[in-house]
Amino acid sequence: MSTDQLAGADVHADRAYVVGMLFAFCPAQVVHTVTRLGVADALADGARTTSQLATDLTVHEPSLKRLMRGATQVGLVKETEKDVYVLTGAGEMLREGVPGSVRNLALTFGGEPTWNSWGRMAESVRTGRSGIELEYGREPFEWLAEHPEAEAHFNGAMAETTETQNPAVVAACDLSATTTLVDVGGGNGTLIAGLLAANPHVTGILYDLPMGLAESAPVLASVTDRCRALPGDFFESVPAGHDTYVLKSVLHDWDDSSAVRILRSCARAMRPDSELLIVEQLMPSGITDFADEPFVVMSDLNMMVCTTGKERTQEEFAALLAEAGLGIASVSRCAFPVAMSVLRATPV
Repeated sequence: MSTDQLAGADVHADRAYVVGMLFAFCPAQVVHTVTRLGVADALADGARTTSQLATDLTVHEPSLKRLMRGATQVGLVKETEKDVYVLTGAGEMLREGVPGSVRNLALTFGGEPTWNSWGRMAESVRTGRSGIELEYGREPFEWLAEHPEAEAHFNGAMAETTETQNPAVVAACDLSATTTLVDVGGGNGTLIAGLLAANPHVTGILYDLPMGLAESAPVLASVTDRCRALPGDFFESVPAGHDTYVLKSVLHDWDDSSAVRILRSCARAMRPDSELLIVEQLMPSGITDFADEPFVVMSDLNMMVCTTGKERTQEEFAALLAEAGLGIASVSRCAFPVAMSVLRATPV
């Protein structure tokens, strides 16, 4: 093969690679639409025809047939005979309430405001403003507060993610010397329920805005004798005088000045011998390390367009903590495949 032919082959391969990435939005919307229309839940009891599904879901049957072809191609369903479909293992993950479910994540990532905000990425890069602010004229959590259904999906997505990560995160959090624990911004309580279950000597407080605590009662049912839900705003204050405070996936939602405000609230509440456990992804310090952390880069872009926050390096966390009068005492990596770390901070 000549040099020109080799160069032409490279061009075709490179073009095919880029075109493949450009079409990557298609599977994401197939996943979202299958979830949003309730296809996965409608197939929970076994095989159904397209006609049966269309009737049950009140959708346009010819269009549903086309969607089901797409769902077959991306591995969510399998056609067992003509126009008869069953869920695959991957499709099962889109059902509500099943172990490992990503139903709420699919509804959040493929719907408003996330989907539209990613379309404003160029303007985010030009202006430094979030895509949500550019698209809707609202800060991210303001927009969610005005749209209860989207907020419920977002809170559900956070709970799904935490539930999947819980075993590794709980194992990385050493609470052997802890008697009282406060989960700051802990949402529905998935994390603190896991921590208390693994540490029966600990009592806890789940602390969040009322909307964040709305679904906490059933989650805390197994530890209700050792945990109470307390409404409050972590920008204003945090329950004072406890042994250990936890912030999981909270700081990455906020810009540096807001993150420092949260950390200062925690610092004011802490005793000299208290500790703060920050559970977050760590952005690699050097670009050569990104191969080991591919997801954190995309997550950082998601923070850029959907929040005012960012994923941070250990050095960046240290700088924020220093402004709040705290310092990093240790860093523990969660067990594979959970790409999270636990930064233990103490007063300085």
